[in-house]
Amino acid sequence: MISEFFSGLDKRVGWLLEAAAFVSSLLVVGLMLFLVLARYVFGWSIVGLLELIMLFGMWLYMLGGLIASRRNEHLVVDFIELKITDERMKLMHKALISLITFFICVFFVVLAYRMLAWGMRRPQTSPGMGIPLWLPQASIMLAAVGCTCYALRDFICSVAGARRLKKEGQ
Repeated sequence: MISEFFSGLDKRVGWLLEAAAFVSSLLVVGLMLFLVLARYVFGWSIVGLLELIMLFGMWLYMLGGLIASRRNEHLVVDFIELKITDERMKLMHKALISLITFFICVFFVVLAYRMLAWGMRRPQTSPGMGIPLWLPQASIMLAAVGCTCYALRDFICSVAGARRLKKEGQ
């Protein structure tokens, strides 16, 4: 029951992340194309358009990192994992890596929160379009919280898998 709930929630969150990343991709590409056409074909200089592109680029980058973390497709160094032959030890190794990742992500959440809180207390805007700087900072906060949740998920799954193998006698 609980497993089905989290599985369904994960699918909905995954769809939402991928949809947001797709929209951000379209906006980055579309605005870049418009910027090039405006500047070099029509001779227009549109103030602040690069700021808008950077905003959507920041969201795209952070969403991409979160999607990679969700799918376990982020960069890993797996030299030790490849040398381990026992399945239970592999799961224990993955649990250790997930736990280390979790604590690093918690630190990242604290830093992102402090940055976002500072940006809200002392609001600043971009020079061209007046975009509040907390908007791109919010993408960092989302990525930090999301990656922390996925690291915790990986830790719980690894420990549960190791316990299951222990019960089975492997």
